[in-house]
Amino acid sequence: MNKILISLSLAFVAIVSCADNPSATADKTAGMTTDSTMAPADNGSLSSDKDQQQSYQISLTHEGDSARIADLLQQGATLQPEDNIPLFFANQFKGLPYVAFTLDQNKEEKLVINTRGLDCTTFVENVLALTVCVKRGLTSFHDFCDVLTDVRYVNGKVAYTSRQHYFTTWIADNLNDGLIEDIALPQSPLSAKRKPHVDYMTTHVEAYKMLNAHRQWLPAIREMEQEVNGTSFTFIPKAQLRDSNKYREYIHDGDIIGIVTNKKGLDISHVGLAVWHDDGLHLFNASSLHKKVVDEPMTLYQYLQKQTSSAGIRVVRIK
Repeated sequence: MNKILISLSLAFVAIVSCADNPSATADKTAGMTTDSTMAPADNGSLSSDKDQQQSYQISLTHEGDSARIADLLQQGATLQPEDNIPLFFANQFKGLPYVAFTLDQNKEEKLVINTRGLDCTTFVENVLALTVCVKRGLTSFHDFCDVLTDVRYVNGKVAYTSRQHYFTTWIADNLNDGLIEDIALPQSPLSAKRKPHVDYMTTHVEAYKMLNAHRQWLPAIREMEQEVNGTSFTFIPKAQLRDSNKYREYIHDGDIIGIVTNKKGLDISHVGLAVWHDDGLHLFNASSLHKKVVDEPMTLYQYLQKQTSSAGIRVVRIK
C-alpha cells in the first residue's frame, strides 16, 4: 500500500447494504441515525501506507470503535497457526445487532467504521480486513483502515462511485488486490456457470439515499453495472447442497459465501462465511432474519430453500 492522509470525521450513525431475504440489496429504504458525537483519542491527521495524493475521511459510528479494532488486532496477533483466523473474528462479532444502511448516512462518502452494528457485507468486510492485517503482521487501527479501503473500494479510492456496490465487483477487485482467491470446484452438475445482469441501482435510484441525492454519479454506477454484465462466474446450484458433505474438500471453514440470486437486476443477494457442522455446511452471517450476527442453525441447504429467489452460492477464500 502507498501513503495516504486520513482525516478523522466524527459521526455516530447506523445503516446496511444487504439482507438475508429475497429483497436483499433492494432493501435500502430505511435506516437510523443519532446525532451524538464524541472525539476519539486518536483524533487528528494520520499517515499510513497509501498514495499521498489521495485522502479520505473516517466516520466512526460509535465512541470506542477505533479502540475495539485495535483490541481485536492485538487478540489476532496471539493466534496460533492452527487457528482459523476468519472464524475467530466472526465469533468476536457474534450476537451484534444487524443494522441496515451503515454506509449511507453521510452526505458525502467516508470510510465508515462500525463495530457495534453490522449488515451482511460490512460483517464480511470487517472479518476480511482484520484477517488480512493479522496475516501481514499489521497491528494498528490505521493499518486496518488502509486495508478496509482496499477491501471496500475499487483501487482503494474512497468514493461512492468506486464503492463495490455489487458483490461481483467486490470479488473481482479483491481478487485483483490479492486479498482473496477463487476456489476450484468440481465439474457440472456440481457447479454451473452464470453470466450476471445487474441494473438494480440505476433502475431504483430512489432506493439509494446518497445516489438519489447525487444523480450526477449515475453514469459511473451504470459503467460499474456494465462491467459486471461483461463477466461470468462459477457457482454451486442450491439443489446440489442437499448433501453438502460432497463439497467438504472444496469449501473450507471461513471461506466467503455469496448467495447467487435470480432477482431481476441483482447478482448476489446476501453474503457470509462458511462454517461446517456435523450435519453439513452452514452460513455465519449478519442476519436480518435473526436481527443479529449468527452462526445460522439451519444448514445452508435448508436456509436456501426458504430463499425462493436464491440460485446457489459463489465461494471465494481469504488468502
